[in-house]
Amino acid sequence: MTGEAQVKLHWLNGSRAQSILWLLEELEIPYELDIHHRQKDMLAPPELRKLHPLGKSPLVSITTPGATEPFVLAESGFIVQYLCDHFPKGKALVPQRWKDGQENKLGGETEEWMRYQYLLYYIEGSFMFTLVLHFILSGLKGPNVPFFIRPVTSFIANQMIAMVVIPNMKRHFGMMEQYLAKSPKGGKYMCGPSLTGADILLGYPLLAGKDGAFDAMATWEKGSFKETFPNLHAYMGRLSEEAGWKKSVAKIESIEGSFSILPATTKL
Repeated sequence: MTGEAQVKLHWLNGSRAQSILWLLEELEIPYELDIHHRQKDMLAPPELRKLHPLGKSPLVSITTPGATEPFVLAESGFIVQYLCDHFPKGKALVPQRWKDGQENKLGGETEEWMRYQYLLYYIEGSFMFTLVLHFILSGLKGPNVPFFIRPVTSFIANQMIAMVVIPNMKRHFGMMEQYLAKSPKGGKYMCGPSLTGADILLGYPLLAGKDGAFDAMATWEKGSFKETFPNLHAYMGRLSEEAGWKKSVAKIESIEGSFSILPATTKL
């Protein structure tokens, strides 16, 4: 069924839909892009609510042979998991689940697979929550807030960022640094020697901070983000050089004329 399925990615600028576009390139399947743009208030346009009640992106709609209506996948982690399960190239993006001789036994899973499963939930839960909170609080210091109350909102935002966001971001980055330092089989990816769906899912939020944005976010222990988290910094560089990521960027450039990983008015 998958070979004839019609796959459509509903892509929104400055969103995690870019990671799903990268995944589709890795899967090497035919797909269609439905391009959407954020409104002036930075929210997704209302037409996405016709596809899913929350109206968020990414969304993937799939029409199977003989079907008259597509079914719709939402939530990045679920999309990655579903597509990797159902398309042949996806098998290479998921680590082996069972240790030899431990099939279907409690605790019989490989370290690589356990990392992979955890990361699918962690990225979209704990990590993205903290990053999005930083976006929201930073917005309280921006031009969309009336100038006469901006000093107050900026003070509150700075306090929240300093007390809540930055300590949590340092813990997140520290954990990722250790994941890479202890990657199974001496690998250079989060789950071992090979690129997985979890790395692809991490691509968007990490590459959003690649060109100095994370440096500007906080004061880092060793003077810079790169020096404090050298493994993570190098990993971000490797992700940006992945052929699938480059293809996903080129695809958007060919349609939109340019590509920006974040919405134009958004800063980390």
